[in-house]
Amino acid sequence: MNTTMLANNPTLVVAGIFLGFILLEIACSCFRQPKGQRRDALIEILGSSVLLGLTFPLVMFASDALMTRFAPELKGSLAGLHWVAGLGLFLLLDDMTQYWWHRLAHRVPFLYALHRAHHSAPYMSIRIVYRNNSFYYLLMPGIWLSGVLIYLGLAHIYYGYLIVKMLVIFAAHSSVPWDERLYRIAALRPLMWVLERTISTPSTHSAHHGLCADDGVTHYKGNFGNLLFFWDVLFGTAKITRRRPQHYGIENLKPVSWQEEVFWPLVRTRKASHARPVGQEVSQ
Repeated sequence: MNTTMLANNPTLVVAGIFLGFILLEIACSCFRQPKGQRRDALIEILGSSVLLGLTFPLVMFASDALMTRFAPELKGSLAGLHWVAGLGLFLLLDDMTQYWWHRLAHRVPFLYALHRAHHSAPYMSIRIVYRNNSFYYLLMPGIWLSGVLIYLGLAHIYYGYLIVKMLVIFAAHSSVPWDERLYRIAALRPLMWVLERTISTPSTHSAHHGLCADDGVTHYKGNFGNLLFFWDVLFGTAKITRRRPQHYGIENLKPVSWQEEVFWPLVRTRKASHARPVGQEVSQ
């Protein structure tokens, strides 16, 4: 299987990295969460399955088909681009747009309805990485723009970029706090200062999932970065404490059924379930 085929259908690569983190959490006895329920398992299994098995392949196919229909002369036009420039395009058109999509989802009730499943889990774990509404990723601009860049001839760059991005995102969501031990090593302090301002870490991203805004750690109105935490630093939404919240979940929003979290707006069980929380400037 060549690089182009893998880049247009990288499900096996992503699934392999995903499985690796599952095994890591199992080895550390933190994959089965004490507060986990049947509804959580259903949301996580369905969310991950829809993205990897349907949404991602569909977007890759549709973006290629649309470009073939409306801009056939551009196919492969960037194939000779230096890999540094190509990587820059993916960081801007995929990762930065995902930052803004994520940030917007926490400010627009309609979009938050597509994202709240990701925050309703009362724990951090590799399990929640793809825990989202079935339409959340379908509407994400970055995935479509990645498909366009692949059409333009940057499939070989996307393959490596995807591996690095998934490693960072999975590690940031994992219940294994790998950064805590590194913070304790005096010789690594300068490196960690730079690292935590460059990529997402368990400390900075767990703060985004915290339950209580007044606990001194939780920052669900920021820390939106996926691969690069630098976007939060650049756009003023970063909070770095090197600590993790004691509790996770959604503050001031009533729970809804797992069916609504996964399939809204096709399933609606509460008329005002996605309204902004009372006393909060924006939704989580």
